[in-house]
Amino acid sequence: MNMVTPLLVSILTASACVTASLCSAATKPSPTYKTSFDCTGSQASVEKLICHDPQLAQMDLELNRLYLLALTDDHSVPRPDKVEVDQRFWIEARNQCGSDPQAKTCVIRSYAERAHQLRQGSAIARTKDPSRRTEGPLAYHCAGFSPLIAATFYTVEPGVVFLKWANTSVTLNQVPSSSGTQYTGKDYKGNYSFWQIGNDVFLQIPGSGQMTCAAEPVG
Repeated sequence: MNMVTPLLVSILTASACVTASLCSAATKPSPTYKTSFDCTGSQASVEKLICHDPQLAQMDLELNRLYLLALTDDHSVPRPDKVEVDQRFWIEARNQCGSDPQAKTCVIRSYAERAHQLRQGSAIARTKDPSRRTEGPLAYHCAGFSPLIAATFYTVEPGVVFLKWANTSVTLNQVPSSSGTQYTGKDYKGNYSFWQIGNDVFLQIPGSGQMTCAAEPVG
C-alpha cells in the first residue's frame, strides 16, 4: 500500500497552487482600451494590437477625432469626399502593418503620418480642442539646413513626433530625458534626434551634427 505523508501532501498541494497561479497569470488577458472601432468582435491582427496597447489606442481615438473634423471642413485639402476615400485606403495600409516584423513601430508611423496629413489639410482639424492629443504642423528652420522642417506632435504617452522636409519624413518616439523633451528614432540612413528644451530646439539627422532650430511664425 502506498502511503502519502501529510508533509508530502502539503508540498504537492502548495506546488499545485503555485503552478495554477502561474498558469492563471500567464493566461490572464491583457486590458482592452477604448478605440474608435469595436474591440469585442473579430479584428485584424493590427486592430487587436491597438485594442490592447494604451499608446496606440490613444493615437487611434485622436486620429478618428481629426478625421471626423476634416469631414466637416468644406475648405479642407483634399475635399471631404476625398478625405473619406483616403481614410479607407489608409486603414487598409495601416492593417498591412500586421505583417511587419516591427508591427507597433509600423502602426505608430502610420498614425503619425495620417494625423500630419489631416491637420495640414484642414483648419478645423487644427482647432484648439481641449481634448486634442496632437499639435502642428509647426515649421522649424535649422541653422545650416535649407529645407523647413514640418513637425506634428502626438501628445500621447509616450509622445511621438512626425518630421517632414523635402522628400524625407521620419517618425520619432519620446525617450526619457533629464531635461526637456527628446524624441529619437532611426531608419536605413541612420539615427535621428529631436530635442526641445524650453524655447530651444535641436535636430540631429544622419550625416549631420546637432543643429539649432527655431520655430517659424504661425499664420
